[in-house]
Amino acid sequence: MDLTTLKAFKPAEFEEAADGYRAMSEMASEAKDTIDQRITAGIRRRLEGAAAKAALRELGDLSKNFHYMQTECGLAGAALNGFAFDMAVAKRKLDAALEDARASGCTVNSDGSVGFPAGRKPGDEKDADAGTVSGSAGGSPTSDALERQAMNLHPNPHYAKALGCANRIADALREATEADTKWAPKLRALKADDDLVVSDRDWADAKSDKAGVLDAARPYLGSIEAPPKDGTPDENAAWWKGLTEEQRSDYLAVHPGALGSLNGLPSDVRDEANRMVLAETKAAYQLELNAIPKEPVKYGPNPNGSYPAAVITAEWQAWRNTYAGEKERLEGVLRGMNAIQDRFDRTGRGGLPEAYLLGFDPVGLGDGKVILATGNPDTADHVGIYVPGTFSGIESIGEGEDHGDLGRNERLWAETTRLTPGQSVSTITWLDYNAPDNIAPQATNGQYADEGGPRLYDFLQGNRAAQETADGSRAHTTVIGHSYGSTVVGVSAQSGSWKDPSAANDFIFAGSPGVQADRAADLGVGAGHVWAMGGPWDDQVVRQGGRLVGLGDNLTIPTDSRFGGNVMKSDSGGHTGFFDDGSLSMRNQAAVIASQYDKVELD
Repeated sequence: MDLTTLKAFKPAEFEEAADGYRAMSEMASEAKDTIDQRITAGIRRRLEGAAAKAALRELGDLSKNFHYMQTECGLAGAALNGFAFDMAVAKRKLDAALEDARASGCTVNSDGSVGFPAGRKPGDEKDADAGTVSGSAGGSPTSDALERQAMNLHPNPHYAKALGCANRIADALREATEADTKWAPKLRALKADDDLVVSDRDWADAKSDKAGVLDAARPYLGSIEAPPKDGTPDENAAWWKGLTEEQRSDYLAVHPGALGSLNGLPSDVRDEANRMVLAETKAAYQLELNAIPKEPVKYGPNPNGSYPAAVITAEWQAWRNTYAGEKERLEGVLRGMNAIQDRFDRTGRGGLPEAYLLGFDPVGLGDGKVILATGNPDTADHVGIYVPGTFSGIESIGEGEDHGDLGRNERLWAETTRLTPGQSVSTITWLDYNAPDNIAPQATNGQYADEGGPRLYDFLQGNRAAQETADGSRAHTTVIGHSYGSTVVGVSAQSGSWKDPSAANDFIFAGSPGVQADRAADLGVGAGHVWAMGGPWDDQVVRQGGRLVGLGDNLTIPTDSRFGGNVMKSDSGGHTGFFDDGSLSMRNQAAVIASQYDKVELD
């Protein structure tokens, strides 16, 4: 870059362009939300038939377009701010060098060389001639030492000042050229295919764009205060509140994964961040799956012509050894991601409110991470948080006609909403721990709860902080643990400053094998706000088995009278029936979530 161009460069013009892209990103986000939360939700509430389904498909594609536009425009804004930041650093160096040159009586030429006037050193009899010197960027310790020696030996005292200014000008021009060279391909890459279909490759390209912008924008992003290292939810909330709108937008554009996992941030921010991660991850997994060669024919005629007539082919065996495990893994995680998207697509059906993806990681701690809310917990009057148990994972998060653990969340919302007309309800499926994958030995071991309990505690504190940030109030919050999930909830209740009941008001334990406590009063909310229910058959096996292996202290489980909590009536036929639609078990849980304790039927 030449001197004239850098002198004329105005960082503010690029920052204004960045503001334009940020505004476009926000407009696309609002358009997407309008489609998803109002238009399509309204259609699902009121219309049925082929025309309605066709309209929903078209609107779904339009929503994807706006989502992709939101992501790419956000990246463009961050990139332009990053470019302006780098160029502003170079321009400030140039301006300072030019000012010093003028103050020293030197002149700067259009090629960056510096002219100096005639002058003499003290003791000399006559002036040394005027001259011009060209600077050099960078340098080494050896070249710098030689240059200092030349400055000292030169008979004109203005030579040293001129050369210093020329070198600083050369450095500024070099930095500006490097910034221009670095950012030009990054900015050119921020364009989509010339069509109206947002494909998996488009999202993969967006992920690549994000990595490129993040790498190039490190100096600019380094000027934005980073979230506190290992910060508490309150510290995270204060950090976010302290950023400008521009800084928030740029941080969201390049660090959605980090923002989506920060407890204490507003739910709508975490949702936006995690939906970006979901779209990019889903596309990447689908492309990986598509790249796996088609499964060969498994059986072929016996080449020996003997019995059996058909044998497993060598091609299939080689394919199985190389690809079968990876194919199964990819299909499982994609099944979970599709279940999350399906929940988004059910908004409006049966009055179901919008969903908020508060946490997402396809790998997580081994089982994947999915935290999904039905309704906004930041502004709700009542919040119920459901923690699933053994065998839970992203692959099965929405399985079956009842939509698995996501469906239990929805039924809890529907039942509680029926009890609370005029009030808002949010229910959350919380899967952010490594759930046991088998009964023995994993589900008989308390270490999974020991690791997951503190994570749930932090999430609850974050939920409280986000509520206080939203409107200064706190929702009535109930935490429901099913099966081994109740053990996680029990450890959570005894984590951190567990005697402070601010993050939870009630605990419900369904089919609990033990909560690593022998008294309800030890859980920090008061024994009168601890509830339990059990069932026959396999539920008895789970609860009594947990008692025997020590998941409850002193061989005590929550459905024991000596535990000291409330034992609710249940009509569950076994270990998995506590969340059946219309059941007494579900009504009792909803009554607690709604803080209508007089409606709870006790055993």
